[in-house]
Amino acid sequence: MDAREWDRRYADSDLVWSATPNQFVAAELAALVPGRALDLACGEGRNALWLADGGWDVTAVDFSLAGLDKGRSLQVAHERGRDLHIDWVHADVLTYDPGPASYDLALVTYLQLPATERRAAVRRAFDALVPGGTLFIVGHDSTNLTEGTGGPQDPAALFTAEDVLADLSGDDEPFEVHRAERVPRTVHPDDEHRGDPTRTAYDALVKLTRTR
Repeated sequence: MDAREWDRRYADSDLVWSATPNQFVAAELAALVPGRALDLACGEGRNALWLADGGWDVTAVDFSLAGLDKGRSLQVAHERGRDLHIDWVHADVLTYDPGPASYDLALVTYLQLPATERRAAVRRAFDALVPGGTLFIVGHDSTNLTEGTGGPQDPAALFTAEDVLADLSGDDEPFEVHRAERVPRTVHPDDEHRGDPTRTAYDALVKLTRTR
């Protein structure tokens, strides 16, 4: 889907995603010391808002103006909205330049791209980190097509944790891997499968630290 298609999708519904953060984002990043965070392909900003509410200074990037507008509206409606530090940036993550490495966290959630484009996005996110910074990526796993539910039905848009690590292989900058695995996610009938029984989706999750 291109930016115009995402604009239409966001415009046609109140919220495409929930207003709460992704469950893996909340579970894996809650203990991090707040600093500067880069949320690439932020969508409607649910993770950016959660991070900002936790004390992070967030740069939230997306190519959909409609998605960014939703994020801004959620910030305005937030009880501490004026105190949340979020810079909403309209840009394509494949061409966006975050500048010199200055982020303590780079976050990429459910950005489903062909391998070459995914590699560029992963590289861009990693390069934005300071030494000691955390890269966190989660998205629909390749096995979700045959074993899970939901998500893109094009195998080219799916990936595994091993694919993400391979995207960074051969780099001079070392990293320490904390998690790189397939994780289950329960999909309830009132989420993306309305009327269906509870089912299990599978996601690829990678959490690593740039060591220098």
